[in-house]
Amino acid sequence: MMRKVLVTGGAGYIGAVTVYHLLQAGYEPIVVDNLSRGHRHNVDARRLHVLDLAETGALAELMQSESVSAVVHFAAFAAVAESVENPGLYFSNNVAGSISLLRAMEQAGVQHLVFSSTAAVYGTPDVVPIPDDAPLRPVNPYGESKLMVEKILGWLERCRGLRSISLRYFNACGADLEAGLGEEHEPETHLIPLLLRAVRTGQPATVYGNDYPTPDGTCIRDYIHVTDLAQAHILALQALRRGAPSAAFNVGTGSGHSVLEVLRAVESVTGQPVPHQIGPRRPGDPPSLVADPARLMSVLGWKPRYTEIRDIIATAWEFERKRSA
Repeated sequence: MMRKVLVTGGAGYIGAVTVYHLLQAGYEPIVVDNLSRGHRHNVDARRLHVLDLAETGALAELMQSESVSAVVHFAAFAAVAESVENPGLYFSNNVAGSISLLRAMEQAGVQHLVFSSTAAVYGTPDVVPIPDDAPLRPVNPYGESKLMVEKILGWLERCRGLRSISLRYFNACGADLEAGLGEEHEPETHLIPLLLRAVRTGQPATVYGNDYPTPDGTCIRDYIHVTDLAQAHILALQALRRGAPSAAFNVGTGSGHSVLEVLRAVESVTGQPVPHQIGPRRPGDPPSLVADPARLMSVLGWKPRYTEIRDIIATAWEFERKRSA
């Protein structure tokens, strides 16, 4: 039984929500996080091991002592603009850190991994919505770092028998109100919490670029609720347990919304105007990223619960109001 699962980055936003839902599904998650970007309050202290991915020996020892049967790997830096400014940081943490984890898994005899990948592996796609067999051409170091790990996983399957499922996220967002968890990044780079913060504080949010080749000139993204994302990880674990082959899947709704469309939806949900200003484009931002999640739905049986952007924003707004109360 694959019940004891190591979750790296499990004190972060998506990691903590997934830990909560793993518990609801009867798993025993063991959390590893160095707390550089995660939050201690996101996870039960009895489950948390404050370790860095670079600590190969300690990770292997933990997996052996806890009889871990699978790993869900979130621990990565994930800000596109930061990766352009500091690519070495991203290759060091995201690639070298993953290699250390994979070495620890080999030492501990753990052969199943669910990997937190990203739509950024596609770069600027030829076709939107993006099928998960589209060409992989990252346009920023963040996407390149994730693609490097996907390639490493492919070689480890061929050479060592490691089986893995890579989940290529589109834009994770929203809050899991049942778990009491939402976005608490510092600095915050994600659109919805930035727009909600602008409503709450009156300080204008910046819209980065309004001259993209899209209907209103702003970037289009596929916004997926964090709870739906967490469920995809559980389905991936179950598939590996059944003996499913290694694979990569898009995780998104299949619907895209521009920055200005999200801004108007925030105004609708909050009943207040969003103070904002137009800024220059951010380096490394493709004009449009929308998932074709058909294979995830057909192969793993996944179906998003949150399909309306207003419903997603409503959960984030409720969390933001409670957090700032």
